[in-house]
Amino acid sequence: MTEADPIPLSALQHWMYCPRQCGLIHLEQAFADNIHTARGQAVHHMVDTPGYEIKSGVRIERALPLWSDRLGLIGKADLVEFHPDGNIYPVEFKHGAKRQKLHDDIQLAAQAMCLEDMLGRPVPKGAIFHASSHRRREVDITPALRQLVVETAEAIRAMLALGKLPPPVNDARCKECSLKDICQPEAIASCTRQWQQRRDLFNPED
Repeated sequence: MTEADPIPLSALQHWMYCPRQCGLIHLEQAFADNIHTARGQAVHHMVDTPGYEIKSGVRIERALPLWSDRLGLIGKADLVEFHPDGNIYPVEFKHGAKRQKLHDDIQLAAQAMCLEDMLGRPVPKGAIFHASSHRRREVDITPALRQLVVETAEAIRAMLALGKLPPPVNDARCKECSLKDICQPEAIASCTRQWQQRRDLFNPED
């Protein structure tokens, strides 16, 4: 993947969770599974097969391809509801219990913005479906969330243009990340501390 290619919608979620994780996946094409990714894949099997059905007058599209030339984004929506009153409502499936996570919300907002560009109609709301609790959490696609989509896409393009991985965060996020063994956040943080200590030793402040 290069900076000239459309950015996958999933990359926005990866960047918001951890920029280095995004770089490992989308710059270096590295990936590994753990229990969290396995659970996520199991949830997405529910909506991975393209198709549609109609329930109570609502047309439900699964695995709907999405794109925006304006934003330079591409991907697919797990599920999109087309209501009789004209409302368009994307739904993103996630494993786990109902919770608010910005890295989930930005992916949903990007889907909504792609749908708007494709169909020429407003998409003011969507939802995250949390598989463990079987509950939806409605998300308002606010101006702030839309701006975050634009800024995040620009940051990912800048990383791809530079061709350099962001530094590891080395915090609580790392414990949940399937790429921890590839990323080596503790080792890199230790090397950075040692380098800083040597620098301070040989270049003491006046």
